[in-house]
Amino acid sequence: MKAVRLYEPVGIDGLKYEDVPEPTPAIGDVLVQVRACGITPTELEWPLWTDALGHKRDYIVPAHEFSGVVVALGFGTAGVAVGDEVYGLIMGYRDGAAAEYIAIEAYNVAPKPKTLDHIQAAAVPQAGLTSWQALFDHGHLGAGQSVVIHGAGGAVGLVGVQLAHRAGAFVIGTGRGSVKSRVLEMGADRFVDLEQNRWWETIGPVDVVYDIIGGEVLARSVAIVKPGGALVSVTFPQSEIRPDIRTVHFVREPSRTQLRDLAQMVDAGKLRADVGAVYPLSEARTAFADQSRRKVRGKVILQP
Repeated sequence: MKAVRLYEPVGIDGLKYEDVPEPTPAIGDVLVQVRACGITPTELEWPLWTDALGHKRDYIVPAHEFSGVVVALGFGTAGVAVGDEVYGLIMGYRDGAAAEYIAIEAYNVAPKPKTLDHIQAAAVPQAGLTSWQALFDHGHLGAGQSVVIHGAGGAVGLVGVQLAHRAGAFVIGTGRGSVKSRVLEMGADRFVDLEQNRWWETIGPVDVVYDIIGGEVLARSVAIVKPGGALVSVTFPQSEIRPDIRTVHFVREPSRTQLRDLAQMVDAGKLRADVGAVYPLSEARTAFADQSRRKVRGKVILQP
């Protein structure tokens, strides 16, 4: 089969599109024919060079979210059948989905949204699970509360805006001014332009800050969290910045239950996918380069 591999941590220039052996599903696995997979601009820098047992990996395959069709089952696999259309998120220590076929634990896949094609479905798992877990599992966001979502105009942030809005929260999205209309369209009650001077002074105390940007934006956000509130980020090490708030750094995890819930929201018209561009799998280098240069707004999808 064809796949994209990275043999050393050198970034985009190290990606190789090549012939590789088709994977064999292990106990409890499913073998999925990949119809589409989503990439993340920073994933080639993630520390994924060891497997689950701590052994060094010879290569990594990028793209950890996907949509496809089950074509074979490993021994003992239950709850999934050959021919099922599924989508999911792959644990980082396993090969990603930038390939024609992948073997994945069956409990990390769920039926894909019926109203989406595979391209659109592949844009949901990472953004959906990251935002769900940030807002609700870690931020404990509830109806009537307020939340700031930094980076609200990106693929992950836009899903966060929709989820927070549906939960009954007052949503303040932030980003560059060019994304304002899109963020408000997706359900934000207010938009704050991060390029304006002293933007943080325009935001009153909030219950939750959900950060996807980091750096100075995150540092300025410490002061805008209410006592007892939460500062949740995917971008910085956990530390007690203020003793009267919770600070959480987390890495999203696969969840079949949450994937099912997200699919139901999509099919009910309560959540929209945000696909920015689609590239053939053979053009993975170009896709990563365009995404890293911000040439594409929305999720970048590779298609075998």
